Amino acid sequence: MNRYKSSLVWAGLGVSAILLRLLLGAYPEWTEQYYSRGFFLGIRTFIDYTVAYLPFPVLYLIVLALLVGIFVKTRALWRMSVSRLEKGIRAVLGLLGFAGGAVFFFLVLWGYNYGRVPVEQQLGLVLSPLPIEALKAELIDEAEQVIALRKKIQGADTAAIDASFLPGDLEEQLREDLESVLSELGFPTIGKVRAKRIYPRGIFLRFSSSGMYFPWSGEGQVDAGLDPLSIIPVMAHELSHGYGFGDEGTCNFWAYVACTRSADPLIAYAGHLDHFRTLAAHYLRYDREAYFAFREQLPTGIQADLDAINDNLRKYPDIMPELRYAAYDTYLKAQGIKEGIKNYSRVVMMVKAWKEARKS
Repeated sequence: MNRYKSSLVWAGLGVSAILLRLLLGAYPEWTEQYYSRGFFLGIRTFIDYTVAYLPFPVLYLIVLALLVGIFVKTRALWRMSVSRLEKGIRAVLGLLGFAGGAVFFFLVLWGYNYGRVPVEQQLGLVLSPLPIEALKAELIDEAEQVIALRKKIQGADTAAIDASFLPGDLEEQLREDLESVLSELGFPTIGKVRAKRIYPRGIFLRFSSSGMYFPWSGEGQVDAGLDPLSIIPVMAHELSHGYGFGDEGTCNFWAYVACTRSADPLIAYAGHLDHFRTLAAHYLRYDREAYFAFREQLPTGIQADLDAINDNLRKYPDIMPELRYAAYDTYLKAQGIKEGIKNYSRVVMMVKAWKEARKS
């Protein structure tokens, strides 16, 4: 058994971490107090003042190390002078140990945040589905916002906004905007979360995604193939994950609030435009003709921006969309998000509730 001790230990740690996650799921206030606002802040600080200073995504190094490790382990196993049965047992236990270690570090480094007290509960927001008329009203409200904000962007005309408009310190600006919102609402912002662009272009877009928070490195990654106006809310979304929020709808919400409250009209415009597109996707299901009639009344520049975003997405057609949907839907449900991938759409209810709360 000594030969398999390491694999068994890691497999056991993985199982133990899962059991703890299940236990904490019944006591979200424990997770909130002792992990999200406690232990996790130490992890955040360590990551952000060490490897986060690298000018490239740490994900590259992890993937490289993983590939090298697989090659070395496979070659060593192949050269062993033992029976095929022994090799098979070692291979299976090795995989179990690796999986256990991956799960253990996933949960300890970030994953337990899935079990924290919901943000809407902490903010006192009451969420409810939007009927068609309320959805239409939200769509009109966001349209008014983007119309007003685009006029404030220096140099913006009837052509689509391109990458030349993006500030060189975009990541820093978004981090400051997000930290300002979180601090004001009583959430800790220790550390300096990163959200780096990742190549090759389209590496996420081809899987119906635009970015990813990688718990094992503590960094967000943003697909470098994104349209300039889409990079802004996506980067804010990934930064939100880094500050300890697992729920996708919640991170969309934080991205919306942080961007739309920014002093930079470009960032505010991108935040409102992104939410406009989310609302439009929902409204299209009810009345497609009415939406496109409304869209045609928007200023030429805004229509050009919407067209540019859609044209850019067409450059990266999905690879196995059904498989990706099923896999990610299963993953989210395993983390306690009952609605699965539909959780992204919770932002519609959260933003509506946020606006109502701010009026009162």
